[in-house]
Amino acid sequence: MSSRRSSVSDAPQAHEVGLLTYTGRLGGGLWADVQRKLPFYTTDFKDGLHSKAVASVSFLFFACLANAIAFGGLTSVMTDGEIGIVEMIVATAFGGILFALLSAQPLTILGGTGPIVIFTGLLYTMCRRFDLPFLPVYAWVGVWSGVLMLVLAVTDASALMRFFTRFVDEIFAVLIAVIFIVEAARSVVSPFTASPRNDATALMTMVLALGTFLLARNFKTFLQTRYIQRRFREFVADFGPTIAIALMTIFALALPEVKVADVAIPDHFGTTTGRPWLVDMFSVPVWLILACLGPAILVTVLLFLDQNITTRLVNSPSHALRKGGGYHLDLAVVAVITAVCSVFGLPWIVAATVHSLNHIKSLATTRRPVETYLSQGFGANQSEDDDSGAERILAVRENRVSPLAIHLLVAASIFMLPVIKKVPIEVLFGLFLFMGFATLNGTDFYARLKLWLTDRNLYPNTHYVRHVPWKVIHVFTFVQVLCLVVLWILKSSPVGILFPLFIAMLVPLRLLLNRWFQAEHLALLDANEQADDESMGDFRP
Repeated sequence: MSSRRSSVSDAPQAHEVGLLTYTGRLGGGLWADVQRKLPFYTTDFKDGLHSKAVASVSFLFFACLANAIAFGGLTSVMTDGEIGIVEMIVATAFGGILFALLSAQPLTILGGTGPIVIFTGLLYTMCRRFDLPFLPVYAWVGVWSGVLMLVLAVTDASALMRFFTRFVDEIFAVLIAVIFIVEAARSVVSPFTASPRNDATALMTMVLALGTFLLARNFKTFLQTRYIQRRFREFVADFGPTIAIALMTIFALALPEVKVADVAIPDHFGTTTGRPWLVDMFSVPVWLILACLGPAILVTVLLFLDQNITTRLVNSPSHALRKGGGYHLDLAVVAVITAVCSVFGLPWIVAATVHSLNHIKSLATTRRPVETYLSQGFGANQSEDDDSGAERILAVRENRVSPLAIHLLVAASIFMLPVIKKVPIEVLFGLFLFMGFATLNGTDFYARLKLWLTDRNLYPNTHYVRHVPWKVIHVFTFVQVLCLVVLWILKSSPVGILFPLFIAMLVPLRLLLNRWFQAEHLALLDANEQADDESMGDFRP
């Protein structure tokens, strides 16, 4: 039992020893990332020539476009139209293409995120309060942030992520997933609360959103059924979200008499307000340029944590990645993207947790055999579709083709705006629901949360259940829930601009838990359960 305990707890550290090592040399970690990834650069393109990559592109294109529309629209509301949907689409396309070509971990998908949109809105409010021009201030804050992130990249600052554990990673992942679910649910409920209310439109909104969600979810799990041949089941599972989008869009177009909300995209390409693309950065005094360094430090903390925490989640040992990654190189690429986007008044984008994890799953070959359930002590009434963590990723088709194609399509959508508007926004929010719940189901935090309502005799035989008392598991989960609630409240509070600092404070909080929990219990609760080497073999997708 002791050997099992040590192997589990040491797994994450062993997996990341080369990625998060502090070199002590200027640019040492950055150069190490380049050397580590360069031998795989050619195969990254060859490995993308596969049907799984095609399925991933068809799914994630709509997901990234939905993200740009949703968060672009939210940014437009928070900035009175200074930055809107078109700007978000342009930033997503440009940043995604650059990241797919130059990053160390191309499986990470960049995009707008809830915390960044909230910070942008708070910055706009601050500019209005002090009668400052928003776009020049925004541009200088972004440029300073890009410079600061480059400094962090060349000084191996990402090595600090060694002090971040799954305790922090999971709270952050669940926070982002809940933001997706809440925003989608809000869009479904809003027609029912509108005044005057159109019952037909409200019902259609619910049907389209929930229909997309349920179809995508059922198609994705079709592989675990016993129906038809496996090759066909794999096709349905891989292309499930895309099929769901197509079916619900056709359904909406077949009922033109029922009005649904149009996607808020202009008919022609251009900035939201008609302003020039290039921001007049030198229209403000020198003292204000220097003063922008203050909020730039805060946004740098947010981007640094958002990028690196998502990268840690992507590089999790449970994903069975074989080509490695590079935190410092990824941060440097994001730094350049942030600075360039700021000059043109485009939104800041960073690693999008929900999209990145769904990208991994869309490229993964998994196994969830019946014998796994029987051997792990599941109840006789538990079905194969039960999301209890039994599904194991055998391999992931690591490539640059799928992220590159996704963002090339996003770029092409700029010139197909009238066509894109045919897809109902309710369908895209249904996709948000699917992705949010898919991300939740991939975390141990959510799995442990469900244990509160589970008969203890039917607990899954996971590594922490085998070795940690159930009361300790519940207390640890309760602490995570409290942290999640506090972060949720803070992100929308008057001190929300300090939100990045509160995320960083989760690290010392995790260290304080050593006073109230046994070290071996914390190590197991923070550990990834490794797939057995014997079962993995030399499998390739």
